[in-house]
Amino acid sequence: MPRHTGARRASTRSVVAAALVAVAIGGGGAASAYWAGLGTGTASGATATTTAVTLTPGTATASLHPGGTGDVSAEARNPGSAEVVVPSLELDTTQGSLGLAVDADHPDCPTTAFTFATQDNGGAGWTVPGRSGGQDGELVLTLPHALRLAADAPNGCQGATVTVYLRSV
Repeated sequence: MPRHTGARRASTRSVVAAALVAVAIGGGGAASAYWAGLGTGTASGATATTTAVTLTPGTATASLHPGGTGDVSAEARNPGSAEVVVPSLELDTTQGSLGLAVDADHPDCPTTAFTFATQDNGGAGWTVPGRSGGQDGELVLTLPHALRLAADAPNGCQGATVTVYLRSV
């Protein structure tokens, strides 16, 4: 019986290893082709109920000074069972005076002295949780630097409470 030298054994091992790799690759290709095939069947699914979110009118969290901005606090309520994403908030110009109202004790403060910057939570929007345990989902919103009092605002605006009507966009 002929003796194999070390070089021949290494060569035989290389051939066997190459064959195993080829089988593995070929088998993987066959498995891939099998799972990529089409099929038929039936399925069903359900989604949670989405309902419009209600936004409470916002108010400034602190007194504004001429030329300054202030945060606005509001609340979003969700009566539906699914969470709802509110992408951004802007003035609801169908309410108040183009989306703003000044309290009755400050009749000499026009709403035009205020501006509201549309808010989007840094581009992330807000996720309002769904109804749970018999309670509407609630999310308190703090809108930073959203309300500005004009630098030339009349003195009649000192100490005014401003209501900010919001809508989701």
